[in-house]
Amino acid sequence: MEVFNTPSKVIITCNRRLSPYLAQEVRDLGFTIKREFNTGVEIAASVNECIRLNLNLRVGSQVLYELKAFRAANPDELYRNLVEINWEDLIPFDGYFSVTSHVHNETITTPLFANVKVKDAIVDRIKDKKGVRPNSGPEYNRCVIHLHWMEERAEIFLDTSGETLAKHGYRKHPGKAPMLEALATSTIMATQWDGKQPFVNPMCGSGTLAIEAALLTQKRVPGLQRMNYSFMHFIGYDEEVFFEERRKIKEITEKNNLPQIIASDLSEEAVEIAKLNARTAGVEHLITFEVGDFALTTVPEEGGVIMFNPEYGERLGVHSKLEETYKRIGDFLKQSCKGYRGYVFTGNPDLAKKIGLRASRRFEFFNGKLDCRLLQYELYDGTKDVRKIESVEG
Repeated sequence: MEVFNTPSKVIITCNRRLSPYLAQEVRDLGFTIKREFNTGVEIAASVNECIRLNLNLRVGSQVLYELKAFRAANPDELYRNLVEINWEDLIPFDGYFSVTSHVHNETITTPLFANVKVKDAIVDRIKDKKGVRPNSGPEYNRCVIHLHWMEERAEIFLDTSGETLAKHGYRKHPGKAPMLEALATSTIMATQWDGKQPFVNPMCGSGTLAIEAALLTQKRVPGLQRMNYSFMHFIGYDEEVFFEERRKIKEITEKNNLPQIIASDLSEEAVEIAKLNARTAGVEHLITFEVGDFALTTVPEEGGVIMFNPEYGERLGVHSKLEETYKRIGDFLKQSCKGYRGYVFTGNPDLAKKIGLRASRRFEFFNGKLDCRLLQYELYDGTKDVRKIESVEG
């Protein structure tokens, strides 16, 4: 079964509400999108092309290559279809594989049972053909197989990614309530920051937004942080394809005329964690870190993007304190950031009203399961005044 050079249906998944930004990335890589949905996009590609996707994508989670689609009303039908696939041409008999699934079928009470049926079909097929059974387990660092089974329609995929692409590999010290890297990138993409003007990130926490901004302006992709993917463990993998793609993405990395990126936090410990993460990502030299109250953050005069990701006030007993913080954020944006586009990412609409500025745009995101908004403020310099109001709808 030749999958590395044979195009098939490919599903690239992402977290909810990130698909517009994933679609933009995929198109920028030269692929044609056949379908876009809330948690991903569909294209046609070979596994070798999936290698390129895995190395370059910032917003995606998994790159899934379809092997077969079929009708399966129950576990027995699922097994019969799966055991017909030439697994011995895909998974080494002395290898290791794991199974993931997304299942909604009335005969299945737990996805784990469906996973076992997939595993049994693969093991039985390879044992029948090779006389030896491969190992299987929960780790995603070698061959990964994914089952998508809705009602009576089943699809089986090679998960060419393995571990999720949404984590970019540099955050060894996560800090307090960190934003997922793929989400951070998407919020920056939503601002349409040009990568040339300053990017300012007060209240930076563990530094994810500033680091993702530095990676974007350098055109430095997450694949440079990672040397293990599921595609490497399937039969037919040619490491020259992988290293050639790495060479290409190294060549396009920008090193000159990069903008100012400033990140600050009141916590010295948070700034130290952010510095460590930036060092791991290879961008520490591109970010100016400052310790202090956000209102003292350096804001270059030429204008650009300034983005806050403050606490949302989910915990009891902190809401009144955060009301004052959000009001101060609004005052700081109005008084110290003229000529910038200001952004506040929050999951608390009541606190957002305390900012006291009228948002010109609202972008919808989820942070985990929490419904969030990225609020955009036009901070006019010169003849136009920032409009201040008592409350903000939405």
